[in-house]
Amino acid sequence: MPLSRAHFLARRCCEFVAGVMRDRAGNTLMIVAAALAPMLALVGGGVDMGRTYLAESRLQQACDSGVLAARKRVGSAVASDGMLPTDANSAGMRFFNLNFRSGAYGSRDRSFSMSLESDYAVSGVATVEMPTTIMRVFGQSHIALRVACEARLNFSNTDIMMVLDTTGSMNQTNSGDSAPKISILREVVKDFHKELDAAKAPGTRIRYGFVPYSTNVNVGGLLKREWLVDSWEYEGRKSIETSNTVTVPKYTWTYTHVSGSQAAMIQTTGPACPASTAQWNQSNVQTAPDGTQSGRTTVTGTSISCSYGDGNYVIDGTIYDNYVYDWTKTPAGSEQQSVYSWQYKSVKVDLSSLASDGGSISVPMAGNPQPLPDPLVANYKGCIEERDTYEITDFSNVDLSKALDLDIDLVPSADKKTQWRPMLHQISFVRAVKSNGTGQFHRTPIQYSGNYLKAEDFGLSACPSPARKLEEMTETEIASYVDGLKVEGSTYHDIGMIWGGRLLSPTGLFAAENADLDSAPTRRHLIFLTDGETAPLDLSYATYGIEPLSRRRWSPSSPLTLTQTVENRFSFACKEVRKRNITVWVIGFGTTMTSMLKNCAGDGHWFQADDADDLNAAFSAIARAMGDLRISK
Repeated sequence: MPLSRAHFLARRCCEFVAGVMRDRAGNTLMIVAAALAPMLALVGGGVDMGRTYLAESRLQQACDSGVLAARKRVGSAVASDGMLPTDANSAGMRFFNLNFRSGAYGSRDRSFSMSLESDYAVSGVATVEMPTTIMRVFGQSHIALRVACEARLNFSNTDIMMVLDTTGSMNQTNSGDSAPKISILREVVKDFHKELDAAKAPGTRIRYGFVPYSTNVNVGGLLKREWLVDSWEYEGRKSIETSNTVTVPKYTWTYTHVSGSQAAMIQTTGPACPASTAQWNQSNVQTAPDGTQSGRTTVTGTSISCSYGDGNYVIDGTIYDNYVYDWTKTPAGSEQQSVYSWQYKSVKVDLSSLASDGGSISVPMAGNPQPLPDPLVANYKGCIEERDTYEITDFSNVDLSKALDLDIDLVPSADKKTQWRPMLHQISFVRAVKSNGTGQFHRTPIQYSGNYLKAEDFGLSACPSPARKLEEMTETEIASYVDGLKVEGSTYHDIGMIWGGRLLSPTGLFAAENADLDSAPTRRHLIFLTDGETAPLDLSYATYGIEPLSRRRWSPSSPLTLTQTVENRFSFACKEVRKRNITVWVIGFGTTMTSMLKNCAGDGHWFQADDADDLNAAFSAIARAMGDLRISK
């Protein structure tokens, strides 16, 4: 039966399709056509992701460089307000912009921000959008990138000894500042401590010690009693009886309480002895025909008395609340008294009853030569005279077996030469210079009924605030200590460096206390701050006695001046400190740095700070150098 036209066409169509299916020659085109879209997506995604990965890596590097630059600029002053300083933020932004420029890799909407963390780390966040190319066809127009970064100071166990100039010139104000140098120093030290304390990791030990210095150092409270001599000769005087006598009146006194009260104040301790506020006012004073005197006295305020002990002053006193008493002074005849004169000379004083941390001691002298010597009591405030030494003229060849003062690790023995001598300010006289400046130094004994110059009475025997050994200190303890620093005296750099080294050395007087902790190495730093050049005075009673009379390290006939002697000893002591693997930093605050100070510290370790901002910057730079500035995430 013949096929219809429709059936014929259908049959031919089926045969054609079957033929095509049996013919494999055209399959490649079909497969390529089918795979073209996925292949474009894969290649396009690879290209876009490669660009994105490169941009992200560079963005992370820029973020890291930004926070590092900012953290380097963060000063110790930031501890006061907890805000990221403007200059630090600017430095960080500048480094970020240099490392990831606007439009880099075709990016857009670049942003970078930083903040200061509670531990003074600087954290940052950087974002940018990366437009796509081929992936745009598939609906992905951009890729958002975000990276985080943080820079912090990490500290290992660290010991820091601050040797601080507390001479009278620290009460002056630098040009451009609104407060005296000592006030600024106090605040900078507090901020420095805050910065380091916040940045240290748990289990890390950071200890602080202090040596305030001027004409001397106050270290008596840190020394064992056996490290002090039991007797010493002072440039003093003794009363001698003459053949003359004088008739003097005698009196009896009576006192009657009228009103008001008096009470002992609560005993306290502090780094300085406060001034008394008590005022005595007399009224109704009358004299009877027989010579009897009477009157009334009113007392208001607090009468203070102090004794030195345990690194501080023990403060006692009496509080008067409108205390009123009547008194009577009645003649009781007369008596003959011998007239005394003075013999000024070196006087040996028995010190065996003196405690190492201060106190009072009776000495074989007198307070008033005419007509009868009054007993004199000297107070040991904690300052010392140095142990044995000699007059050095060649500082390239110092004999430490003789210059025991420059051997900073020598522990005193039973040999008196190795021991220190308490300074007794009240009994040391400049023989034979009068208080008006006339006269000249005289080493041999002189008999004289008047008073020669006593250095203490003219501010020439200053004893600074007590030094402190290394210890971990809280913010409150640091503030209490530096706020109590008193300012007086002249600039003797050598004694500050000597005692800074002694208290910091791991192999000297306090070797057991200064040893590494749990075998972990300790980094040791000495920060030496001064506001002036060396300024010794031959009239002063200082660490080596009254120099022209005592002649322990210098004499008027020396080829070196006293100033040169002090500076050469400072330089030698500085070298000895650095031999102990101690990093020395020197800051000149409001003064021009001399070659002596620069050479002591070495390149990169000295700073000239003309004002408060410079001083903050110097301490900040030291903090960065002490720690390990690194990226923490």
